Amino acid sequence: MSRLMAVSLTEPQVRDRSKTVTRRTGWRNLRAGQRITLCRKVMGRRRRDGSVEPLVRITDVEILEVTPERLADITRDEVVAEGFPEMNPQEFVEFFCRTHRGCTPDSTVTRIQWRYLVPDGQEQLW
Repeated sequence: MSRLMAVSLTEPQVRDRSKTVTRRTGWRNLRAGQRITLCRKVMGRRRRDGSVEPLVRITDVEILEVTPERLADITRDEVVAEGFPEMNPQEFVEFFCRTHRGCTPDSTVTRIQWRYLVPDGQEQLW
């Protein structure tokens, strides 16, 4: 069974396959070749009527590269690979810091590149 990764902030970009890179404040032990299941939300799913909010699996990916880097060093091409073609690098860094508690432009983050395992336009079967 593959590990689960939440993509709640970028679900549309994952669904349309425009996102091929993510930056995380953790995930330092991830390695190229591993498979990950991208999900809407993993932690913090709420209880409703005595049951837990369902786990929404979106797609499986294979990890191609995992590297540490300073957040502020992101390039325009990398912002596009993150799924944000409308942002410039400074805007992306501000967005990332706003949505990741304790993160600053000088923080070292984990850059993770992946490829989608299910061809575009095909539905993932669970």
